This record gives sequence, structure tokens and C-alpha cells, in this order.
Amino acid sequence: MAKRKRKYVMISVVAERFDIHPQTLRLYEREGLLTPERSGGNTRLYDDVSIDRLQTILALTRDMGINLAGVEVILRLQEEIEDLRGQLARMMERLEDRAKPTGRVRRHFALVELKGGPLVKS
Repeated sequence: MAKRKRKYVMISVVAERFDIHPQTLRLYEREGLLTPERSGGNTRLYDDVSIDRLQTILALTRDMGINLAGVEVILRLQEEIEDLRGQLARMMERLEDRAKPTGRVRRHFALVELKGGPLVKS
């Protein structure tokens, strides 16, 4: 399967699209809220992930009146929730794998000590 090439846009395009000053985007970067990619010439490049994050920041600041410190806390908590969801999904997969019948008795479920292979009726 071929890798999809990510699409990037420059800071001026993002600023115009969202009706914000480029300095506001730079401020969000200084505050650690956004981390755009950089070109070889050190130009800020925004991909879809960065733009989605910017939309969240703008919704929190413009629509809900949350300050940047609050935005930082909310974004960090969202990331932690996503990490925990991933951990939970991996744990559930392991539990489901362990619950699948294997056709043999596992040693820790046996009533007597098993030596060798699986318990089989003769």
C-alpha cells in the first residue's frame, strides 16, 4: 500500500482562511498549542491535523471565551483521554485473545498438574 502524501498549506493561507493574523498563529505555536511542520527554509507548514487542532482552539477561544491557559489544559486532557482509549482498546484485544478457546487446557486452569502437551481423551 502506497503512502499518502500529506497536503500542507503556508501560514498566510491558514491565517486568511480563518480570518486571524499570522502573529496569532505564531503565538499559538510559542504557547505550545500548535506545532506546524517546517520546510527546509524554516517556513511553517500546516497539515490537516494542525488545521483541525486550530479549529478546536478557535472554537474554544472565540465561541466559548476560554483563555489560552484553559485551552492548553483542555487540549492536554483530550490527548490523555485518547491515549487512555488506545490503552483500553489494546487491553480489550488481549483479554479477548485470552478468552478464545484454544482446544487445550491451559496450565493455570487444570485441576492436576499437566506434564507435556494438552489434555486429550484417549
